[in-house]
Order: sequence, then C-alpha cells, then structure tokens
Amino acid sequence: MDFQADPGLDVFREEVRRFLREKVSPELKGLPRCTRSPRAQILRWQKLLNEHGWGAPYWPKEHGGTGWSVARMLVFDEECVTAGTPTQDGFVQKMLGPVLNAFATPEQKAEHLPAALHGERLWCQGFSEPGAGSDLASLRTRAVRDGDHYVVNGQKIWTSYAHDADWIFLLVRTDTSVKKQAGISFLLVDMKTPGITVRPIRSIDDAHHLNETFFDNVRVPVKNLIGTEGAGWSITKFLLNNEHATTADLPDIKRYMRELRRFATTLQAGGGRLIDCPAFALKLARLDAEQEAIGMLVQRVAKFEMQHHPASHVLGSILKLRATELQQRITEAQVDALGDYGAVAYPHPHDAAPVPAYPQQDLARGIANDMFLRRASTIYGGTSEVQRGIIARLMFQL
Repeated sequence: MDFQADPGLDVFREEVRRFLREKVSPELKGLPRCTRSPRAQILRWQKLLNEHGWGAPYWPKEHGGTGWSVARMLVFDEECVTAGTPTQDGFVQKMLGPVLNAFATPEQKAEHLPAALHGERLWCQGFSEPGAGSDLASLRTRAVRDGDHYVVNGQKIWTSYAHDADWIFLLVRTDTSVKKQAGISFLLVDMKTPGITVRPIRSIDDAHHLNETFFDNVRVPVKNLIGTEGAGWSITKFLLNNEHATTADLPDIKRYMRELRRFATTLQAGGGRLIDCPAFALKLARLDAEQEAIGMLVQRVAKFEMQHHPASHVLGSILKLRATELQQRITEAQVDALGDYGAVAYPHPHDAAPVPAYPQQDLARGIANDMFLRRASTIYGGTSEVQRGIIARLMFQL
C-alpha cells in the first residue's frame, strides 16, 4: 500500500478547523469525551454536519457521503476529538448505514437513511444474547412469520444505548431446521413497538450505556427485513468487518497518548519529571510507536475494504486485536502515571455527583473510568480469542 502523504491533507485539516471554529457553537465544543454523547447533543451535531454536507463522513459519494479518503476521515475524527465536539451515532454511520447502502431496498433506504442523516433518529444494535455473545450464531431470539408481520420473542443483552435509541437493528432466528448460521435474519425494529422492555446495566466504568432488551410478542412488519430470510449471517459478517475498523478508535488512542505525554511532563517522580524516568520514557516511546503502527493499519484495512480485497477480513481482525489491546495498555499507563490518585474512579462525566477535592484532581478526572471502559474493548465486536481464531483460519486461505 502507498503511504505517501495526501498533498491536500493540510489544506483539508485547516478546512475542518475553520468549520469547527466558525460554524460550531461553543456549547457543542469542549465537551467531555466518552463512548457516546447524550442524545440531544448527538442529534444537534448530526443536523449541523448534514447542513454542511458532512452528514456521512465515512460513506462514498454515491451513497450520499463525503467520499473522503481514509486519511481525510482520520483527520476529521482527530480534529473533532481535539475540539471536544459530540460524537456521531456510530451505529448508523459505521455499521447500519453501510449495510443499508449495500443490501436494503430503495424504499428501506428512503425510510431510514434521511432520518438518521438529518439528526432525527438514533439506532442501537441487537446482536448479543445470554449464551450467544462470542458465539453469535447460537442466538435464540425467534421471529415467526404471521402474515405481513414477524412475531419476535427473546432477549438481547449488552444493548448499548437502547434506552436512547429510536430503532434497533436486530438479528433473529427465522428457521430452526437448518444450520444455525443459515437460519438467521436481519430485521429493523421501531423501539416504540409494544412488547419491548429495556432494563439498564450499570457497567464497571460507573456509566449507564448498556442494557438488557426483551421482546415479548413484538410484531415487526415483513417490509423491515433486510435482504432475504436466512441472509442475516452474511450481512452480519459484512457489518462486523466494518466494526473492526470502528473499534480501533484511533482518535481516542491519540487522545489518550496526548494525555499521557501531558502527565509525563507535568507529574513529578523521584525528584524530577516523570518523563525523566528512563523506564517510563521507554514505555511512552513504545506506546507511541504502536500508535503509529495502528494508524497505518487502519488506513490499510480501510483501503482493502474499499477494494473488496480478500485480505481485508484477516487484517480487520488483526487491527481489532492490536488496537483494543493498545487501548488497554495506554489507559493502564495513565493510571500508573498518576500513582495513588490514578485509582480514584470518578462518576461518568455526564453524571452530576459531588467529589471531594484532592491533589491531581484536574489530571485524574475520568482517567480511571476510561481504563475501566476499555476493559471491555477486547470483548465487544468479537473477543481477542475469537479474533485470533479468525486470523489463524483465514491466513491459510490467502
């Protein structure tokens, strides 16, 4: 792959900075960075981006996107993270959107894509179940055809942001008489449909972004089936390969590294700055080199995906594996750098809870939460063990 710099990248970066400086109101900048922003902020940000022509920064032009190169997508993400803007709805931007563009009917696209791009609808993902997480093909949520509807019964778990979502894209079993992968279908379901119950799960980072979601005789129109019955597994493989690049979270990795460098030059250790400690300086240099390698791998995976290259699947698993493990090492290094104060777990940035003042308060705020959050990064989207199995299997096929 050619890693020559895009000659127009600096001009594009300045264009993004100018947009953030001149067009984005102060209340949409300098916000706490977390996995996903509050609903109202996401919708306002999405509407603003769409009005500027940037509503789908990761999609090709023929699907209503910007058609940006991978390098420009990364610049856009990095500048938005630096400015502290809200997050976009990653479920529709990087998962469902590409699925709809590839597999949906014109009527389905017309119903769902404009609402998402105009900042009118948020989505969540209904894949994992108790007993069907890493082994997703073992899912048991059933959808039985009844005239013009499917009747859905079952349970999903770890449903991120289901409490904020308007719709869910859902994997269901429509045929129990065939191989388990062949009996899965892909449905779109309005979260206001009677029979859906959402219960919160408070996670180790002290935030509410996970849920249990129950379906009790939920009637879903057949027109909400994406593709054909039994095509859900093929669609899911397409989606999950896109998710590998998403879970790399390169802009957040870069943000973590900036914070770690700030700790290194601010905090004292052994009578001098932390950066002057050889062991810490070596750790910082190694993490920095790994960040650069992840940046190149993100571009390589995305380029191969655009070309439908057969190596994109195995490289996507390699990227997911290496990037998520790097997220964990960097956030652990942040906590280590703060010494005793690094272990203090603040409430989630969007929870208003009084915290006693203590030294290093400004540096430490939210650091432990990030570390706790990233414990799950090697689990969601396919565990590290699953990724190693995929890599081992696919390498023999290339």
